[in-house]
Amino acid sequence: MNTGLRITTFAAALAATFGAAYGVGQGVGPVVADSPPKHADEHTPPAPEPEKGQGHAGHGTPPAGGLQISEGGYTLDLETPRVTAGERADLRFTVRDAGGRALTAYQREHDKELHLIVASRDLVTYRHLHPTRAADGTWSTPLDLPRAGGYRVFADFTPAKTGAENLTLGADLAASGPYEARRLPPASTTARVDGYEVKLSGALRPGEANELELKVSRHGEPVTDLQPYLGAYGHLVALRSGDLAYLHVHPNGEPGDGTTRPGPDISFTATAPSSGAYRLFLDFKHDGEVRTAAFTVRAGEAAAGPDTPEGHAEDGHGH
Repeated sequence: MNTGLRITTFAAALAATFGAAYGVGQGVGPVVADSPPKHADEHTPPAPEPEKGQGHAGHGTPPAGGLQISEGGYTLDLETPRVTAGERADLRFTVRDAGGRALTAYQREHDKELHLIVASRDLVTYRHLHPTRAADGTWSTPLDLPRAGGYRVFADFTPAKTGAENLTLGADLAASGPYEARRLPPASTTARVDGYEVKLSGALRPGEANELELKVSRHGEPVTDLQPYLGAYGHLVALRSGDLAYLHVHPNGEPGDGTTRPGPDISFTATAPSSGAYRLFLDFKHDGEVRTAAFTVRAGEAAAGPDTPEGHAEDGHGH
């Protein structure tokens, strides 16, 4: 597996409630806690200026993009404007080409044709979903958002045609209901979820590729038998606070390559597009269940400092 980084920059929150579809592949990925942080001393910084372009990069400053709902000749078509907070809905969307035709052929990447992320604007609620695709190209997945407010939906995929590049298209989603603003959780190098502890070391640096290492333990003992999830022992997504720039980071090594061990350490190489606060979401699988550990970090600052644990999974359902 190549170490990779895909970045997509996003805007604010609008629209999508969705009805059902049937099709190929299934699954709902990890769920992160949305309970309000007890320490709210971290303010969301102003959104950085968006940069044009997008794609993979391993060194230097990766190009940022994804404010567009359309890019590279493809459009993310959301079918309804909103969902209701606290109520289960079927999220439906279609990826369309420049001629308006539904895309029905995708390259499989990390065991899936398309990866769907839903995150709240305050980066407290996070969903990694695996929708199903009907024969007509319509994707659908169950979605239950706990709080009212603005969310960002983004689809990460590569069309199945020669020379096609990976794209992450973004669109806004609104969850209706009583709204309560939340602050970004405070910076921390430790996250705890369901009896597991994940410690982060390394630094996220603007314009510079750098290693991030996450060490997983359970009840004080190192976990050395992590299970593959999406073709790796860990799956890391980083979102920039303010504009929700999206960094999809792949691990260094893969199961079965002869050198990568199944824990306790999971290593990634990442490049931040700018300084500022980021939210990191690590998905890992153990004992047959996927869990998510969440961290707040600041690009340009070493991953060290106050050890305030946070980032437990919401309820573990749907993995």
